[in-house]
Amino acid sequence: MPRLDDDHTGTRIKEQRRLARLSQRELAVRIPYSYSWLTQVECGARPASADFTAAVARALRVDVTVLTGQPYVTQLHQDRLADLVRPIREALDLYDLGPDPDLATRAPDRLIAAADTLCEQVRATRLHTAAAALPDTITELTTAAWQTPSTALWQALASTYRTAHDISVKLGYYDLSSVALDRMDWAAHRASDPRLSAVRQYMRALVYFREGEYSIGRRLIGSGQDILGQSDETRESLAVAGQLHLGASVIAARAEDESAVATHIAEASAYAARVGEAADVHWLSFGPTNVAMHSMSAAVEMRHFDDALKQAKQIRPPASLATSRRAHFLIDKARSEMELGRAEASLKSLVAARRAAPEQTRYHPGARETIRGLVHLTRRTPDSLGSMAAWVGM
Repeated sequence: MPRLDDDHTGTRIKEQRRLARLSQRELAVRIPYSYSWLTQVECGARPASADFTAAVARALRVDVTVLTGQPYVTQLHQDRLADLVRPIREALDLYDLGPDPDLATRAPDRLIAAADTLCEQVRATRLHTAAAALPDTITELTTAAWQTPSTALWQALASTYRTAHDISVKLGYYDLSSVALDRMDWAAHRASDPRLSAVRQYMRALVYFREGEYSIGRRLIGSGQDILGQSDETRESLAVAGQLHLGASVIAARAEDESAVATHIAEASAYAARVGEAADVHWLSFGPTNVAMHSMSAAVEMRHFDDALKQAKQIRPPASLATSRRAHFLIDKARSEMELGRAEASLKSLVAARRAAPEQTRYHPGARETIRGLVHLTRRTPDSLGSMAAWVGM
């Protein structure tokens, strides 16, 4: 078995707990997990799941990234992604400066198409390609929208801000993702597009979901539903409404509210029956397949791993499903398999996630913790698992 590094979520939890002057027993009474569970995570004998880490972060009043160690700078430099972050940050700061008189921009239709291409690249998990092109597209759209304001240009600019959020989250720069969402709201208001504003509230809710602030997440979902009520009933608005229910379902699952989970999944299913597979609507991947995947994710969040795997076996992702969503499903499946002691199946799911979406999988904290769990679970580590552990930096 390879020797894992000592810099992992458990050791960071121990460090922050000591800084807060809490014993293990004192911290354990503040989280919905046992003393034994906490001690195993701290010593590295048990992986720190996303729900566990969020609960500890909330109890210690620190950001989740303090405990996960994100962004994973060493790997980001290896993949030549770290250098792409600052230009995105700078482009996001141009929003209120008006048009740049020295900048030559592409024609509006080409800029709008470029914004859609960026969304497509992120869904295909081509993060390096999207991150490299994003700053120039934001910069040009900012000038174009100020020079010749139109609904279509403001919508496209809001879309690029949403892409900045997506990339920032996947690479672990959560501070930057919050800035991007603020810019998205700013542009959505200028586009007078309540659907975009509702999508932004959905994404804000997931930020609080990651941080373990479930009551705020639920309020943001409610706010998104209220905003969406200002728009006409179209296929687009129905898909956004359904996605809001999916967001609410996983938040309810983390809050261990099974009744609310069932209600939101049922509501989302009703919307999906009306719109079908709607991957083209705001790049949300909404539809019957995504509803099924969220139902399975909710089971994982509630630690109903047997149920999660039963659901996973019934899911047949269509070819049109975004690669990013497919990889997320495989990572959830791998965690359930690992928790049930099915090491070989779990590793197979992780390898499939890596094959489909290498950049997303490498920087996904859940994938990392599952790999760590597998190393401890497996008495004799196969070469493929050792390779995966080294690949993510363990």
